[in-house]
Amino acid sequence: MYSKTVMDHFRNPRNVGVIEDANGVGEVGNPLCGDMMTIYLKINNEHIEDIKFQTFGCGSAIAVSSMITEIAKGKSIEEAKAITNKDVAEALDGLPKNKLHCSNLGADALQAAIKDYEDRKAGKLKKEPVRKDAHEHSHGDKCYCPYCDAEITDDAEFCESCKTEIQIENSVPRT
Repeated sequence: MYSKTVMDHFRNPRNVGVIEDANGVGEVGNPLCGDMMTIYLKINNEHIEDIKFQTFGCGSAIAVSSMITEIAKGKSIEEAKAITNKDVAEALDGLPKNKLHCSNLGADALQAAIKDYEDRKAGKLKKEPVRKDAHEHSHGDKCYCPYCDAEITDDAEFCESCKTEIQIENSVPRT
């Protein structure tokens, strides 16, 4: 069962979006559940002036992303470095045991964005990740709905469990 706080942050996520001129970007993912999080930071005077996120994942992953941006906004870099997955889970009034990994992803994404900021400041160049367009099954032969984690077929366009149309990247619009 999800807390009211988790449901609020899932239904009304805060700080969604991209910061085009971000000072730091952190991207993490969990190949077992399919969640992907990207955190964007705008730093001014060593404080997080703005923070945005993009998340592809379940409701818990979205809620975690929203909450971590709320916790980190306005904090100094040093204060933000101290934010843990436990802080995020507590701020959300708990997460189900099988979703606690989402709080790890949120904290990891924030820390990756801070590291990216510090690396840029130190003049270290980051290699662009190599992306693959092919659909891969790192979690076995099964596919899961990105919205509710229900098992679906590889070519599913609609999830019967959550009644949601599944958006497929690079797909031809349906007529």
